[in-house]
Amino acid sequence: MTTDYLVIGSGIAGLTFSVKIAEAFPGRTVTIITKANEEESNTKYAQGGVAVVLNREKDSFQKHIQDTLNAGDGLCAVSVVEMVVKEGPKRLEELMAWGANFDFDTLGNLDLGKEGGHSEYRVAHHKDITGAEIERALLTRAHQLENISILPHHFAIDLITNHHVTGKKPKANACYGAYVLNQKTKTIFTLKAHNTVLASGGIGWVYGHTTNPVIATGDGIAMAYRAKAKISDMEFVQFHPTALFEADGESSFLISEAVRGFGAYLRNRRGERFMRNYDKRAELASRDIVSQSIDSELKKTGDTHVFLDGTHLDMAAFRKHFPNIYKKCKAHHINIKTDWIPVVPAAHYLCGGIEVDTDGKTSVPNLFACGECTRTGLHGANRLASNSLLEALVYAHNIFKYLRNDSCKSINLNIPDWDDEGTSTPKEHVLIQHNLRQLQALMRDYVGIVRSQSRLKKAIKHLDLIYNEVEYFYKASKISTPLCELRNMINVAHLIINQSLKRKENKGGYFNVDNVKK
Repeated sequence: MTTDYLVIGSGIAGLTFSVKIAEAFPGRTVTIITKANEEESNTKYAQGGVAVVLNREKDSFQKHIQDTLNAGDGLCAVSVVEMVVKEGPKRLEELMAWGANFDFDTLGNLDLGKEGGHSEYRVAHHKDITGAEIERALLTRAHQLENISILPHHFAIDLITNHHVTGKKPKANACYGAYVLNQKTKTIFTLKAHNTVLASGGIGWVYGHTTNPVIATGDGIAMAYRAKAKISDMEFVQFHPTALFEADGESSFLISEAVRGFGAYLRNRRGERFMRNYDKRAELASRDIVSQSIDSELKKTGDTHVFLDGTHLDMAAFRKHFPNIYKKCKAHHINIKTDWIPVVPAAHYLCGGIEVDTDGKTSVPNLFACGECTRTGLHGANRLASNSLLEALVYAHNIFKYLRNDSCKSINLNIPDWDDEGTSTPKEHVLIQHNLRQLQALMRDYVGIVRSQSRLKKAIKHLDLIYNEVEYFYKASKISTPLCELRNMINVAHLIINQSLKRKENKGGYFNVDNVKK
């Protein structure tokens, strides 16, 4: 199978690029592969919204730029921040033209929210399910375009690069598509592409306790790493400060930062508003500071969680702004009017990833990337709330701008089919589940919010044992999605740990006790 554009991932980044390139070139084919249902992505779970400067009387590009730089703690690429912020209004307007709904106030203006780290009200949102609304609108538009094919339940195993090519090889390494597993038929086929766009989302499932869906296993980053693409800033894993605490852990429901922007307080078990002891902005400090502060409180008290107190808020207004959060709490027998919400930090967003330039180009020719799987330079050491959907929109547009001048030359290379001769279908999957649980516990316990050199070095030793066992199993077994995901997560864990060991200065979302100057 051959396509002009292969897009791996069906969230806001992948769909935005696909719609734009398909609209511009009706005669070219776009193939989107996604490993779950077409609407399942990190985008779907984004509650906050899109940070964009619209009220130029009270707000300004410079204020948004400065807030982003403050959150990034000196590691943002200033030119990238300026470009993304200034592109924001145009990209939001485009999204609305495609049918995405956002909330308006009684005067007919967009109802802008304020979140941690923002100095002004600038977050365009649709209730507390902004991501799901954007996903709905983009999928609707994608289905209207005949040259877009969406293949759900298809898993990209590996990118096709020079080392797969037989016979005469090109001089320089490049990407020529991917080997893809049809999860329903269990068959693997070669999907050749003139250009490949990775829009595969985040890595939250590496930690187990995460606000991400179970599909967030870092597949795109791992594939790019194996294809020799440059990967950086992997140590900067952002933990959302307020995920709903559930005793059994696992995937956590996100209580949006907009709830703190709305006026809710963080309290410890004794009822103290402890954030004032850590930062003058209190509950509105950036999420790295709030997460580290909660982690510090929990370590001091031995408690499993802290509380978000919204009992003093206007409940009618709360229910209007956050209907999904209100409903979820009610299902957990939490009455927000009288009860505090138990919350705990959970792995939420990766600020690093595949290195790309402002055109979304990776270090591997014909391979592009956008969205959470990338390291653009926008976030630096810590992402400002609601800048991620904005980044995805802008970089999807930039890749489109670059590729619309590309002629899509045909691929005349000998690319062999996937070879699984000598492998067998495993009779039991206990090894995969056992090693997955071990990996997630290792990352939570040794590579969490607060790290140390000794814990990181121990993590490497433990990870090597898991890697060797899984790699042996991988070579002997027929391909399955859980096995590939585990292998990808091990690659991602390796990158996070090794890049953490190299960082000698605490910045933004990265905190190592051994880097604290005595």
